[in-house]
Amino acid sequence: MTQVMQRTFTLRITLSSTLILASVCALAAPKDKELAPRFNATTTGEKFTNETIKGKVVLLEFWTTWCGFCADEAAFVDKIGHELADKGLILLAIDVGESRKTVKKYLEQHPRNCKIVMMEDTNLAAMYAATVYPIYVVIDRDGFIAGTQRGAGGEEALRRLIARGGIQSADSEDSDSD
Repeated sequence: MTQVMQRTFTLRITLSSTLILASVCALAAPKDKELAPRFNATTTGEKFTNETIKGKVVLLEFWTTWCGFCADEAAFVDKIGHELADKGLILLAIDVGESRKTVKKYLEQHPRNCKIVMMEDTNLAAMYAATVYPIYVVIDRDGFIAGTQRGAGGEEALRRLIARGGIQSADSEDSDSD
């Protein structure tokens, strides 16, 4: 009986510690309307920094291959990224905490139509306390954080988040006129 009690106690301490750590990380992340932290991100052949994104709206998507919500939302995230690229949207999908081999294998089976950034090729995951997935962050044309969404919210929520950065999508313009 004492082993069961000890396991229960250990589990409770572990869960409590995890919740406290997640709360501290969330508080440490940059807040909306703050200047976006200085960053570097590299995709295949492209480098992004605060300087190179000036005048553009950036959607950062933090995701993992094991996240079911990330997989569910990937198609419309890519669609929105492609649809709004000509309006100045840059979509960077940052995989968090996984090897290149794991991500490559996943993308062979679940292709993405966006710029993929590996965690070792950027400092963004730590800056935005990426501990739950997906996380979406929009940086406006002036380099300020226009909005953050932690967790899946669907296509309309993502369109509203991007609109806070200054880009209206055709779908949201149509729905506003109804």
